[in-house]
Amino acid sequence: MSCTYDFETLLERHGHDAIAVDCVGDPEFAGFAPAAPKEGFDTIPLWVADMNFPTAKSVTEAVIERASHPAFGYFKTSEKYYSAIAWWHKVRKGVDDITPEVVTYENGVLGGLVSALRVFAEPGDSVLLHSPTYVGFTGTLHANGYHIIHSPLVRDEDGTWRMDYEDMDRKIKKNHIHAAIFCNPHNPAGRVWSHDEIAKAMEVYERNDCFVISDEIWSDLMMNGHTYTPAQEVSPWAKTHTVALYAPSKTFNLAGLIGSYSVIYDKTIRERAKANGDRTHYNEMNVLSQHALIGAYSAEGDNWLSQLLPVLSNNVNLADSFVREKFGGVSAFKTEGTYMMLLDLHDFLQKSGLTQQEVLKKGWEYGIGWQDGRLFEAPEGIRLNLASPTSRIREAFERMEKYIFT
Repeated sequence: MSCTYDFETLLERHGHDAIAVDCVGDPEFAGFAPAAPKEGFDTIPLWVADMNFPTAKSVTEAVIERASHPAFGYFKTSEKYYSAIAWWHKVRKGVDDITPEVVTYENGVLGGLVSALRVFAEPGDSVLLHSPTYVGFTGTLHANGYHIIHSPLVRDEDGTWRMDYEDMDRKIKKNHIHAAIFCNPHNPAGRVWSHDEIAKAMEVYERNDCFVISDEIWSDLMMNGHTYTPAQEVSPWAKTHTVALYAPSKTFNLAGLIGSYSVIYDKTIRERAKANGDRTHYNEMNVLSQHALIGAYSAEGDNWLSQLLPVLSNNVNLADSFVREKFGGVSAFKTEGTYMMLLDLHDFLQKSGLTQQEVLKKGWEYGIGWQDGRLFEAPEGIRLNLASPTSRIREAFERMEKYIFT
């Protein structure tokens, strides 16, 4: 029998292994969560990209059931793991050809990115990314010796983020690029790329013999009825020249359990990427994360997600209305996918005379735990996590209106 879930009661996360609340003001996180709020305010966590909701009952039950057996020795990935992934992709993504052979385990999407990238490029080579850019891509590529070339997304007359295909083509040619990172849907812009948009991007990559590594970790989190298109499904070329990276962690709030996977249809690419991941001898699945995925990618997990998405969509709508109606000089694209929103402060900063750093600091003083857009190649932006009970999102935006954007 399907459960009914409560996404409005505030989940107490203090003291329960949560960076989002326990590391505010921690010097180790000074670049992310710089200070505790002033007296009389608590911090509303809008910075770390995990959710302030309990996960699906089927996840906790699967982990508890496995943990009740008092042995945790070496194990082989079960058929149930692969079957759960295949079922989930068929039901939620419309893809019905996922077999165990095309799935490769990775501890995390960023590790999977490196494993795949080493198939196509050597340290010192250039890699194409769109900007704004997920900070994890930036740190990972720099740490592994790659040179980042940005192709900026542009906002059209309606404020919608678009890819600049001519700029992509020009920069790939100029910099002799043979590997690109794609983000579908896009973090932090919040765009859900259409089939035609992805197909056009793939045409650019194909013309230039440029392989694609597509981060699709947010693909289950569609807001307000938007539809996800797997990048591998737009053309035969895309299917065999794209490495797609997935995980249940964003969808089901499982980042602390570790575990992601790639879908790679080309046998040679898959074997080489897997070999890169295996060489460290640290890229091994945790038995509890295996059972968590099986619990997540289930009928009850599907039920949980179906109840969650309207709550997140409502939060997006609430945030969008505050920005449009009450925040003079601030704009934002209405998030289509992911639960993140990127504010553009350009006009506000010009009008107020404040600096980006001053606005950020003032927000943290009043318990608005937001994130500096400069980390994401958005120099006058602020990234917000909207995955909290609606009452908390409303309170956060009321504080922004009262103390910041008046």
